[in-house]
Amino acid sequence: MPATPNPEQRLRKDSKMTIAPEHYPAMLAELRQTFASGLTRDLAWRDAQLEAMGKLLSDNEEAIGRVLAEDLGKPPQEVLLGELALLFSGIRHTRKHLKRWARPRKVSTPAVGQPGRSWVQPEPLGVVLILGAWNYPFQLIFGPLMPALAAGNCVVVKPSEIAPKSSALMAELIPLYLDQRAVKVVEGAVDETTELLKQRFDHIIYTGGAAVGKIVMRAASEHLTPVTLELGGKSPCVIDRDADLALAARRLIWGKCINAGQSCIAPDYVLVSPEQRDDLVAAIDAELDKMYGEDRLGSADYANIINARHFQRVRELLDDGKVVIGGGVDEARNRIEPTVLVDVAPDAPVMREEIFGPVLPILTVNDLDEAMAFILERDKPLAAYLFTRSKDSEQRFVETVSSGNMCINDVIMFMAVHELPFGGVGMSGMGQYHGKVGFDRLSHLKAVMSRARTPEPPVRFAPYSELKMKLLRWLS
Repeated sequence: MPATPNPEQRLRKDSKMTIAPEHYPAMLAELRQTFASGLTRDLAWRDAQLEAMGKLLSDNEEAIGRVLAEDLGKPPQEVLLGELALLFSGIRHTRKHLKRWARPRKVSTPAVGQPGRSWVQPEPLGVVLILGAWNYPFQLIFGPLMPALAAGNCVVVKPSEIAPKSSALMAELIPLYLDQRAVKVVEGAVDETTELLKQRFDHIIYTGGAAVGKIVMRAASEHLTPVTLELGGKSPCVIDRDADLALAARRLIWGKCINAGQSCIAPDYVLVSPEQRDDLVAAIDAELDKMYGEDRLGSADYANIINARHFQRVRELLDDGKVVIGGGVDEARNRIEPTVLVDVAPDAPVMREEIFGPVLPILTVNDLDEAMAFILERDKPLAAYLFTRSKDSEQRFVETVSSGNMCINDVIMFMAVHELPFGGVGMSGMGQYHGKVGFDRLSHLKAVMSRARTPEPPVRFAPYSELKMKLLRWLS
């Protein structure tokens, strides 16, 4: 692996290597040659790559913060909380457990297979493609890169062009820290991605919207390539009648406002009883004062909308209900004030598409049963949230509502638990990663049986007989 550069070398301008589309087949051939050499199967190599990934992030934390501020207006604490902290802890967790995850896993062998032994042998898939997203540019590249390398794969990463500064920095740094024989970075937009998807990979991980997810899946089907799709959706937040409204307001509005609502697992809308609605609105307003002060739109602790097109899309959603909090915009900075809408029609545009911005519709329902029915009538979300004091309500919600992920009395924080699988269900995605689940997802779990060479009763061999039939029934 390449030597780790010192801080003065790390931003060397000639380190960036752009791979043109016409060279993609040669790039894949090189990666397959590396994989065939056995380099990536070595656990010491895998661990060294994970260590180098951590070094890349820690050495360049200042530069990462700078490009995220330029692309998204992210404040430093959100850079740490939403991007780097999860990666640092994830790398430590993966390195700690790598040997255990990679070792053969014994399973019992039935009488009909005796004498013999059976086990599951994790083995690398080959070459994995990671298509990142713009809202958490580093987390959504290095997050899946972590299990891909831990499982012993070669990898092509394609950062999102919509966060150009972040993409450029990754293209510059990854070749300096990670083994260029096994890890390649491709930059570009639709044309480059389209050409990439014509190549044969052994697994594709895509984070983004359902429309592009279908394109990725369609392209992958040409090579029968398995995919992991993290697609988002409209994640509901239900406030039970016995909920602590102050606690619910604080936690849900934090989850809605981090990264200006541009999180695939942000609470998308709230369901609450008519009697609680106004009290919840007041509690949210009070929490926003604490978080951002009087000038919420201009707060240094608040991010921007990624670009003018997304700004305009979210801005139009402000017309879909009565604005009771916020509503201010700063078009020059692509900023929209944290906004709460009430009197929203269930079929309004703000309720038909994932908001992906700091706009929170609050709808009223009579009770938990009505709230769950409302959710079940719609596509399965990536996340679902419930605030309640009742263990019975918690159990009913967990058992009734289907979602990719779920959190009770908080939002988003399940992401900090590395052994919880992360992924969608139905229209919110397919496949999961994080922790051991991610390692397994990007491995082939090969079934192996080894039989003893000693003679055996000939019950399974012809010629068949009634006695052999009885013995087979007994053995089974």
